[in-house]
Amino acid sequence: MTYIVLFTDFGPSGPYIGQMESVLQQAAPNVPIINLLSNAPTSDPRLSSYLLAALRYSFPVNNIFLAVVDPAVGGERRAVVLHADGQTFVGPDNGLLNTVAVQAKNAQWSEITWRPEHCSMSFHGRDLFAPIAAKLAMDSAEDLLMPFKRDDLGDWPHDLATVIYFDYYGNAMTGLRYHEQLAGKILNINGVAIKQADTFSAVIEQQAFWYKNSSGLVEIAVNKGCAEKQLDLKLGAPITFSSSC
Repeated sequence: MTYIVLFTDFGPSGPYIGQMESVLQQAAPNVPIINLLSNAPTSDPRLSSYLLAALRYSFPVNNIFLAVVDPAVGGERRAVVLHADGQTFVGPDNGLLNTVAVQAKNAQWSEITWRPEHCSMSFHGRDLFAPIAAKLAMDSAEDLLMPFKRDDLGDWPHDLATVIYFDYYGNAMTGLRYHEQLAGKILNINGVAIKQADTFSAVIEQQAFWYKNSSGLVEIAVNKGCAEKQLDLKLGAPITFSSSC
């Protein structure tokens, strides 16, 4: 079954998610909608791209991701569709989909050439991207797209060793995928050295640690505490690793 998966920085309140869902339901009434994330890093397509690339693996192939983190909406950036390893992504060509593309084994880009009769300059999520996502779900969008090749992503990092997201608990997710070479190493951030642990219960209460999270990324947490506040972390804060003593 095909799902339309929403990934936005619109926030948990306000009318925007509901307005996009209304468009999707009218155009593709039998296609389920999943609101995966509505608090992606605000107006930061680059950080958001690493989060999107990690979260995509929670979904099987054939799903359509409607991804909107678009601070330059109404400007010169392209509107695009990315087919990557059996999944489809609809959104602005501002870096938001780049990490998916560079991590994928097979990535094919298309520019959205279709424009609706009425399109707000400030809400392409509702007026442009949602209709295209619905048309893709209904297999009626191919004539509205222009395939193109790109060779401008050679310098785009496959991983990002910085904080990209804080969850409800204040855990700090990074854009670095865990690999075995990191096992046992000390994570350094803001001048603080943090040891690895496999579970929250492996450290005492209020102790900071890092671990491989459920999406395969390096994450920083405090057992029964808030890493964001206790370690004074900010989005974009870099991390490094050193050998364990």
